[in-house]
Amino acid sequence: SMVGALEPHLEVLRSEMPAAGPAVLSVLLALLAVAITFLIWRFVLGRRSSRKAVLLLGLCDAGKTLLFARLLTGRYHNTQTSITDSSAVYRVSKDKSANVTLIDLPGHESLRLQFLERFKAAARAIVFVVDSVSFQREVKDVAEFLYQVLVDSTVLKNAPALLIACNKQDVTMAKSAKLIQQQLEKELNTLRVTRSAAPTSLDGSATGGPAQLGKKGKDFDFSQLPMKVEFVECSARGSKGEDGDADFEGLEKWLAKIA
Repeated sequence: SMVGALEPHLEVLRSEMPAAGPAVLSVLLALLAVAITFLIWRFVLGRRSSRKAVLLLGLCDAGKTLLFARLLTGRYHNTQTSITDSSAVYRVSKDKSANVTLIDLPGHESLRLQFLERFKAAARAIVFVVDSVSFQREVKDVAEFLYQVLVDSTVLKNAPALLIACNKQDVTMAKSAKLIQQQLEKELNTLRVTRSAAPTSLDGSATGGPAQLGKKGKDFDFSQLPMKVEFVECSARGSKGEDGDADFEGLEKWLAKIA
């Protein structure tokens, strides 16, 4: 439509350029193509810049709310199961422009999808928090929730950066990020294969057939997703207990990178 609007002006240029016309017109068309590319790039970048939210997702008791509090205040807080969202601006450096809005969403099964529906379009990034201690017994529930997030049409379209934060690493029995990644890939692959009903979007509308998570004909792994996925090990409580600092340097670096 932009090129069509400029067509009358180009016709004038053609009529006023007898000998040198074709060469000059070629240059002008090349400049026009560059200008259109630049405008499209600015539009795409602008849409991303308008998405400033970093959503904290995960099952109940994964440690989302404590991570949220620690990132904002640095201090340990006793927390309880959230029944609504909490949000605050998180500044990743002294540069006031480098900030994101952290949004801690409830992890209860009856609430989490409706809150994801409310905030997903604003998400620049998602931090999916996993309880590394109880992971082995909760792996199916963790994978089910993550699957629902990954096949959502808005999430697929916007492709926000995704961090799997393997929390509670201060506990001896905590599973490593590598093992958690392997188990999640295995469970997500199983879900993709065995899910018989056509998935629906969070607003209840059909998505038009089975969700294609990953690449058809290949076992699922996170590198097949449209968004960049990373794993970090962290501890909101910290290895020195409640009086010490949290251990989440990898999480802080990731937030600084995506801000």
